[in-house]
Amino acid sequence: MTVVRRPRAVLGRHRPWPLCRQCIGVALDMGSARTRAWVAGRGMILDVPTVTFPGVGAVYPIQRGSIVDTPGTARMLDRLLGHRLPRFARPLVVVTAPVLDGFAYRAEARTAVEVLRPRSVLTVPSARAVALAAGADLSRPLLVMDIGAHLTEVVLLVDGAVFDARRTSLGTGDIDDVTPAARIAEAVADMTTSMLRQDDTSFTVDALSRGPLLAGGGALRPEVTCRLTNTLHVPLRAVPAPHTAALRGAAKLLEAAHSHPSTTGTDPPDEHPS
Repeated sequence: MTVVRRPRAVLGRHRPWPLCRQCIGVALDMGSARTRAWVAGRGMILDVPTVTFPGVGAVYPIQRGSIVDTPGTARMLDRLLGHRLPRFARPLVVVTAPVLDGFAYRAEARTAVEVLRPRSVLTVPSARAVALAAGADLSRPLLVMDIGAHLTEVVLLVDGAVFDARRTSLGTGDIDDVTPAARIAEAVADMTTSMLRQDDTSFTVDALSRGPLLAGGGALRPEVTCRLTNTLHVPLRAVPAPHTAALRGAAKLLEAAHSHPSTTGTDPPDEHPS
């Protein structure tokens, strides 16, 4: 998780959130197919195609886990959210990001989010956000399989942190006569098997025996999940409303981060008073 904090001129008393207009919070999950946004006190307010219209025709600024058009992403966020936030708000923003190649994504996302004039920006790996949404026990190894529209990641979390990860540029949006659903299931199984073979600890074995956590739109496709279950011979645990799990996890992180002294500008209580 990365935090970018902006200095504030005045550190006044912090009012209950979200009544404080300066303390509004926004969670963002920007994928190549859909962009979703959650606003504190209002819930999910956006679930729309990831597209912008700079002139003639549509442009897709995010493709297969990469922001390929940062100005276009900024225009999209301004169009979708600019009029939905209080005029002088400086929101705390949490953005989900792919695990692999996440550094580049986070850098471009923070640049694009500047259009919202954020007070602070936090990023969270999508797999960890999914785990938070599921209320998973992060003290034990956890395998997260996030099957999106154009990107699929298999991530091993240990103590809540990314221990290993694999990805493929395939997703449910690619399913057609040339790319059947079975190919996506096989790709996920191959990534899991590769992770298992290269792990010299017991973490992957423990996570598999526990049952992988399934998220993304692919969790709603029986032709994918049934094939995957039959291939891996392990129970799969689909997150409720799996296509919005990453956003809900980011929203949970946003709620927790809001009360943290590093984002409120307040001093933590003195644990050892003299």
